[in-house]
Amino acid sequence: MSCSDPDLDEQRLSLIECLRNRLTAIILVEPVLDFIKFMEEADIEEIRARKVQMGNRAAAHLLLTKIQTKPRARGWFGEFVTALRQGGCPHAADYVNLDRDNGISPTLEAQNDLEVKLIDILSPSLIDKLTPSEVTMHCYFKEILIQDDVQNIFSEIKQNGDKAGARKLLSRLMIKPPGWFSKFLSVLQQTGHKNLANMLAGNDDDLSKTVDPAEESQDVAGEQLSTEVQNNVDDANLDKLTVDKDGQAPQDLNSSPVAAEENDENSRQTDESAIQLDIPASDLSMNSDSDEESNQKGRRSPVPEIQLRDYQQEVAAPALEGKNLIICLPTGSGKTRVAVYITRYHLDKMKSQGKMGKVIVLVNKVPLVDQHFRKEFHPYLKDKYSVSKISGDTQLKISFPQVVRENDIIICTAQILENQLAELNNGDVDNIKISDFSLIIIDECHHTQKEGVYKSIMTRYIEQKLNNKKGNAVVTLPQILGLTASPGVGGAKNRKNAESHILQICANLDAYKIMTVKEHRVQLKDQVKDPVKKMEIAEERPEDPFGGQIKEMMTEIHTYLGRSQVSDFGTQSYEQWIVQKEKTGAKEENRKLRVCAEHLRKYNDALVINDTIRMIDAYNYLTDFYQDEKRKKVTDDDEDIPKSKLDDTDRFLINLFNEQQKKLQTLAGNPQYENGKLTKLRTTILQEFTKKRHSRGIIFTKTRQNAHALHEWIEENEKFKDVGIKAHYLTGAGSNSQFKHMTQNEQKEVLGKFRDGEINLLIATTVAEEGLDIKECNFVIRYGLVTNEIAMVQARGRARSDDSTYALVANEGSGVIERENVNVFRESMMYTAIQKVQEMPEKEYKQQIEERQLQNLMEHKMKTRKSLAKRIKSDPSKVTFLCNTCSRLACSGKDIQVIENMHHVNVTDEFKDLYGERENKALQEKCLDYQTNQEIYCKKCGQPWGTMMVHRGVNLPCLSIRNFVVIIDEKNTDRGTYKKWNEVPFRLPNFDYIKYVESHSL
Repeated sequence: MSCSDPDLDEQRLSLIECLRNRLTAIILVEPVLDFIKFMEEADIEEIRARKVQMGNRAAAHLLLTKIQTKPRARGWFGEFVTALRQGGCPHAADYVNLDRDNGISPTLEAQNDLEVKLIDILSPSLIDKLTPSEVTMHCYFKEILIQDDVQNIFSEIKQNGDKAGARKLLSRLMIKPPGWFSKFLSVLQQTGHKNLANMLAGNDDDLSKTVDPAEESQDVAGEQLSTEVQNNVDDANLDKLTVDKDGQAPQDLNSSPVAAEENDENSRQTDESAIQLDIPASDLSMNSDSDEESNQKGRRSPVPEIQLRDYQQEVAAPALEGKNLIICLPTGSGKTRVAVYITRYHLDKMKSQGKMGKVIVLVNKVPLVDQHFRKEFHPYLKDKYSVSKISGDTQLKISFPQVVRENDIIICTAQILENQLAELNNGDVDNIKISDFSLIIIDECHHTQKEGVYKSIMTRYIEQKLNNKKGNAVVTLPQILGLTASPGVGGAKNRKNAESHILQICANLDAYKIMTVKEHRVQLKDQVKDPVKKMEIAEERPEDPFGGQIKEMMTEIHTYLGRSQVSDFGTQSYEQWIVQKEKTGAKEENRKLRVCAEHLRKYNDALVINDTIRMIDAYNYLTDFYQDEKRKKVTDDDEDIPKSKLDDTDRFLINLFNEQQKKLQTLAGNPQYENGKLTKLRTTILQEFTKKRHSRGIIFTKTRQNAHALHEWIEENEKFKDVGIKAHYLTGAGSNSQFKHMTQNEQKEVLGKFRDGEINLLIATTVAEEGLDIKECNFVIRYGLVTNEIAMVQARGRARSDDSTYALVANEGSGVIERENVNVFRESMMYTAIQKVQEMPEKEYKQQIEERQLQNLMEHKMKTRKSLAKRIKSDPSKVTFLCNTCSRLACSGKDIQVIENMHHVNVTDEFKDLYGERENKALQEKCLDYQTNQEIYCKKCGQPWGTMMVHRGVNLPCLSIRNFVVIIDEKNTDRGTYKKWNEVPFRLPNFDYIKYVESHSL
């Protein structure tokens, strides 16, 4: 008997097909089949036989095929979901159950994927050292595993030994719903596998994002994984990770500003682009097409002829035929020059055919806009074609569509184009469409693999391509050219998965082929020389009294709180736990828990700093925090008697620090206990500057805090001055960190001085790893920073001079060397995978690309549908906002309006009675029609709420969502905390400037 609701059936089957790859990876066929009754016995036996012959994944694939193709009895879907749950696959049940109220959080889904990949990568160590029987039972008692899992694991141990049992254990764990990883770490701690727990949790403090871009710490373990397993994101979070303002995914899990603020510099830089550029088209600015290379007499400099080397001609050939292409060339080999050549050829060809060509060059970092314009596209193409660069930080206001109409070549951040494409539904005839361009060049195109602005643009492209195939109003699409130095392997641990990753990038870019050099490898090798690699391993401190004192203070706080710690202080796992407690305290209006957790995070940050840089830097970090606490919570408020916002918990925490401050200061000043890594770093730097007269290098470190502290350390050391070192830091422009960011002009100035030799040592976060043209380096040092194979290739590629050096400085036993070796293996596997994809038969390759594009489009539609459903879930007039520290009612959703799709302001007069204003420590930032001034805070507890902004002459309180607990329903049951406004499940109206001004002028 057929199902009574065929439309719902079709939705369910479409979802199953869309998620087929994921489901086949997490369904355990044998136990699930025990609970399936709607399927013919012959089919069940066939599936069981497939399991024996070809393994579980193949059997799961067949199971889904049977469900989709065979006649289905009434109630089949409910029975299938029940079978998944009872068969030990609740994760799979959550994916396929369209009827559930709450879907799997994209953040948790991304984090879980990263955790699975980490287990995959480190499985040799785990399998070799685990005692599977003991760990299995503890996992069972922790309710990670079910009885069927335990029986299978013990059966495997009995038949094939402990290592086989460990493999079975890990395979069962990795299909569990999100949340299993942290419990598994706890089990490892309890069963004497502390070293394995530390390895998985990343307690060596090596982390990249990347990103977020993001406004508040959420899950440090997730961010650690993002660093080790996939590409990531320092404070440039850059086109989240980056990428865009709301981008992306794993890099969205942010830790504390010290432990992980700059983890996905590349992802957050893209994110930063969105922050800088998420403004109306009318407010975008075009840089003048002035000739920056003109001589003193004002005449234009001659246009240089573009001459490609043989290896460059080799990789460019298919693009010159008009085919979509990915060019994969090492850093320093001239990828951008190839793109310029292809651009000129393309425009010349279009002109000869009587057509109008239009080229747009998309980058994921704001500094790259000027770099590509100044050094490549404008100098070589200005004689025949108009070239314009556009970004949101210039003062001349002109619409983006106008820039496109008036120029042949436009260089901009991808977010600008995405903002325009997103406005197509508004019906404005002036809006830009993908079809307005004849060639789109995507720099650092490997970022299309992640959920971000690049992928969003290409999803629109793929959707139009598939619509064209249907024959409905065919639209001419532009040629696509992607550039990358390293597409990576996406965390793959075998060649098959690496090939899948490469194919996915090709599909996302609709590439005819991915091109690498084959015939002219010798010439390429002569052009791009690999640096000498050095490993500098420092011994751990024999004693650490400063760190010990901090841990004693943390223990006192735990005693006061009445909660014991779940993992070691100063680790990523502890950070993850304490962040969760801070959120719990806010949601449950438990101020004691909320405030203690916040202070414990700061102490944990100090331990991380102590392990990475100097003791005095950790001491200063804590001192600054407690000075800031005093500033926030003890204010004059323009009255004679100061008002204190301290309660008993505040007094306990502040008194604890005051009592131990002098002891901490004394310990921090004792050189006997200093960090051994700094000694290794000092030796390495001095060696480089003494062996070569005009050395120039970069030190890559993880956070802005590290970069500033290392710069201060170098400035204070006379030995560095003696050898002529002139150092400066280079960090991202994203303003989502508590540590001061660099403006784009400051970045440009520092890079200019580095090129000119005024600065010869950069201390940089990962903002400098990718894309920026810093070719003068003869050494690169990664200071305890190992992320993934893409970042490794990019950073290594910065050392381009002859006899250059690539050095890694790390602590002994930190796991950094192991991860670096993993990255070397991944790099080798990447090139093998690219070769295999290149050798695929054309028909098979095309089929793979089309299947992946269709699947991606279906997944995109499902995510869009879920996102839309989430956004219209609640009525904003019924939503209330509470201060996340004192739980004071701040306002209702009906009081908030949105300026330029990014600034959320309270427009009521009543709100003025609830907040105070004080100096904003962050750099004041002027941007077109608005500027930020004072910080606003809760008058009751001193908690920051946001900033005052001036918009067209009107002062408005602009709220930061991370500082509030949001109550969605009137019953006060649905409470949540959010990092970004785009996560809230309701829509808010746009700011009505005229109405506001009229109502306040009466």
